[in-house]
Amino acid sequence: MIIPVILCGGAGTRLWPASREDAPKPFLPLVDGVSTFAMTLARIADRSRFAAPIVVASADHRHLVESALAGASATILLEPVARDTAAAVAAAAAYVAGKDANATLLVLAADHVIRDTAGFAATVAAALPAAESGRIVVFGIKPSDPSTAFGYIKPGAPLAEGAAKAVDAFVEKPDAERAGELVAAGYLWNSGIFLMRAATAVAEMERHAPAIAAAAKAAIAAAKTASNVVIVDKDAFLAAPQLSFDYAVMEKTRLAAVVEAKFDWSDLGTWSAVWDAAGKDAAGNVAAGDAVIVDAKNVYVSTDRDTVGVVGIDNVVVVAADGAVLVTTRERAGSVKDLVAAIQAGPEKLFGDFVRHYRPWGHYQSLDQGAGHQVKRIVVNPGARLSLQKHAHRAEHWTVVAGVADITVGMDMDELKTTRVKEGEHAYIPLGAIHRMANPGTVPMTLIEVQVGDYLGEDDIVRLQDDYGRSK
Repeated sequence: MIIPVILCGGAGTRLWPASREDAPKPFLPLVDGVSTFAMTLARIADRSRFAAPIVVASADHRHLVESALAGASATILLEPVARDTAAAVAAAAAYVAGKDANATLLVLAADHVIRDTAGFAATVAAALPAAESGRIVVFGIKPSDPSTAFGYIKPGAPLAEGAAKAVDAFVEKPDAERAGELVAAGYLWNSGIFLMRAATAVAEMERHAPAIAAAAKAAIAAAKTASNVVIVDKDAFLAAPQLSFDYAVMEKTRLAAVVEAKFDWSDLGTWSAVWDAAGKDAAGNVAAGDAVIVDAKNVYVSTDRDTVGVVGIDNVVVVAADGAVLVTTRERAGSVKDLVAAIQAGPEKLFGDFVRHYRPWGHYQSLDQGAGHQVKRIVVNPGARLSLQKHAHRAEHWTVVAGVADITVGMDMDELKTTRVKEGEHAYIPLGAIHRMANPGTVPMTLIEVQVGDYLGEDDIVRLQDDYGRSK
């Protein structure tokens, strides 16, 4: 049985402003109205072929993973800090090897779009003999253009096992001229999808990246497990150098093999790639949300709130999300990460005081700010509740606009009272009062909060009880 390992890392910069640190790309419905994480789960859903997956994700994204799994069987391996893909693969391999060293791992990124599920399964089957014989097989993608966004692989001589070939060379992301030469010479793109036995992964990590292997082994040995969630030990994991699996192992091992993929593939690395993967109208335009496009061609427009209109332009990307707007050409869409770096280097308010902030219970978004007041929209997931808390500098007025809320208020712990507040009703939280909101319903609850006080920062929260183990 093959055990899929789904890597859910990433800094959320290449698809800004929709993708952020607390709302990374794999969990956004970017193509066909579904997330790439959901697509990945569907791709490995055949339990006659694949075991339940291991999902490797940041501890900060636990709630996103659990919500996206929607009850599906999986083991969630939580990283306390990001250490790149080598440490993530090493931790997953150490975890599996402790149970069955002969198990075969299929390492997948959670942000790939692959529609040809049958072709994907056929490619896995073609790579399996080489992986079971001790090879580390990478899936190579036949280039559609001389892209500078991907690493390249030079296939070598055919191997005795299955359809795999030896890897003669790995090439880091080239410039445009070199990319053209590589495509002409028959090189393949490096998809970042790997198939290997757990024992092989552990052994090659120990041989080529011993510090990472040791840190991962220690972090798994000291991990805390609760049900299907494995929380990797932070102190041990911090000792792992921050390297990619390609650099740490694949470019050094003598066991590398490649199988050419027999399926479509995109890593949604830019907004232009999202345009490529999306359904288009007759003029090549993509409109997501309240967007109107007139006399334009090959345009991508996405908005999560206000109407966005474009007229008379070609090959342009416009994305309005979480209070920020991106405008770029499709050709320069790969430079968005540079834009984000420039924004982050500026004043805090430039990055967007009005962005949506995701939390284990749901999300909130500031709608208006002024001297002594702030207005927020708060959305609480069904069955979830915020921490029991109090504030030293502000009072709050809450109005439920959708769903139903159980609101608990009292000036001390002995006089707490819980009231059910329905749509259109409101509650007042005095300065210094202990309070919490909860959603007892089966649909998301939306509440408008008006804060009034001399300081309205998020650090004016004293948590007394919290379902998610937070102290701040």
